[in-house]
Amino acid sequence: MNSLDWAVLIGYFGVMVAIGVWSHKRVDNVSDFFTAGGKMPWWLSGISHHMSGYSAVMFTGYASIAYTYGVTSFVTWSFPIALGIAIGSKLFAPRINRLRSRLHVASPLEYLKNRYNLGTQQALAWSGMLLKIVDVGAKWAAIATLLSVFTGVSLNQGILITGTITAVYCTIGGLWADALTELGQFVIQLLAGVAMFIAVVAKLGDYGGFFGVWDHPKLDGHAEPLVGPYGTVFLLAFLFIKLFEYNGGMLNQAQRYMATATPHEAERSARLSAALWLVWPLVLFFPMWMSPLLVTSEKGDGSDSYALMTEQLLPHGLLGLVIVGFFSHTMAMCSSDANAIAAVFTRDCAPVIWRRARSWSEGQGLRVARITTVVFLGLSMAAATQVNSPAFKDIITVVIKWVAGLMGPMAIPMMLGLLRPFRRSGPTAALTSWACGLFAFWLVNYPIHWSLDGGVPLQFQVSIPLAVSLVLYIVIGFIKPEDTPERLAIIETINSDGDGDGRGAAGAVAPVPAQGKDASSPSGV
Repeated sequence: MNSLDWAVLIGYFGVMVAIGVWSHKRVDNVSDFFTAGGKMPWWLSGISHHMSGYSAVMFTGYASIAYTYGVTSFVTWSFPIALGIAIGSKLFAPRINRLRSRLHVASPLEYLKNRYNLGTQQALAWSGMLLKIVDVGAKWAAIATLLSVFTGVSLNQGILITGTITAVYCTIGGLWADALTELGQFVIQLLAGVAMFIAVVAKLGDYGGFFGVWDHPKLDGHAEPLVGPYGTVFLLAFLFIKLFEYNGGMLNQAQRYMATATPHEAERSARLSAALWLVWPLVLFFPMWMSPLLVTSEKGDGSDSYALMTEQLLPHGLLGLVIVGFFSHTMAMCSSDANAIAAVFTRDCAPVIWRRARSWSEGQGLRVARITTVVFLGLSMAAATQVNSPAFKDIITVVIKWVAGLMGPMAIPMMLGLLRPFRRSGPTAALTSWACGLFAFWLVNYPIHWSLDGGVPLQFQVSIPLAVSLVLYIVIGFIKPEDTPERLAIIETINSDGDGDGRGAAGAVAPVPAQGKDASSPSGV
């Protein structure tokens, strides 16, 4: 990097902070902070949903897969995400929007107290927050890895720099700041991605051109859609996982659906995000597929291949822009996760563990939301320093094995609880499926994995916990139905057609204390 590249990077950070300061004026209460008051345009929500779904892990962990295996990086990652969001645009997006517009909640998990009970809500809230700390930690480690390639700063210094900048703008401006910075980040990513694509295509004349390059010996097998550990079982498992994860199971995407004015706009937002996931990653992945021709990975696994190509192929200025693109991915996802977790803690957890939280004013709740955002980012940055340790392994292991494997048991009660066909499943089904799914993750990834020659294949590591949770959630619902009138009323409210009450509503009611009110009562939301 030279002075021009540094100027681009520093200018980007300055713009992000400025957007946060501007967005501060639009945040008057916790509803504005967590769901933009239900006033976000569908197209901004869709772009924000897309941008908050991936990070610099794409340019490290998935660059490694693309370097080693080729197009399977698209077939088994972004394609199932696009398909999952397209399905969810009908199945989940309108229903999640009605959580805000009809039940007047500000956290995606807030409705679980009435849909199941307080214990279920708390189990999913606390476990979800812990998983997100690890997930976001992997994202910080990914961007710090890239930053070290370009600037020579240490991993911990890179984590501190990116985490601090993100904390400033998302703490000041809430979801509005997240969405507006993600819009700017999308434009930067578009310019950077197209620049890198053109630079790589210009080099392919020496290797047979755009179409003939696939016959080169260094790309042997790179055109195969399913190879290595990324086979048919992995694809199907990943599709099922991403159906839940990218439609709200990891919380931050649910907020984008909640932020739109109506269920119809939430559906349009999801369709836009799905279309972007189907098309745009092809532009980003193509240089990675060609990377074995152009660079030799210094790390062996190819995780540094995209960064090496960037340094070799792009002039200064454009190099800075691509580095900014790396930051934009990570900061988009991490800031949206921080906002989602702050919502869960402020709305769902604090009122249970702290009596004073039940009577917070709007101003007090907003201050706690901002403090929680900073604390979460700090904890995730601490977790980032442990990536590549014996406990977590490398970045892609954290993202695929830990996050994908643990997400299912937490997301199934939340997501399926929205749907009428699963109305018989109550707190017993939800808690049992959650607990047994987590136990299955530990069993498959540790005792069984250690005892088998060659270990448990990756596709089973990520799919078995979800399968266990899904089966138990459905079966227990039939064996022990808990569809009380109060719970059925919640489900009908979420599933009734039309835009309903609260169109564009800006307010969110305070959480009801666990004491003094039946946790099953619809009025407790």
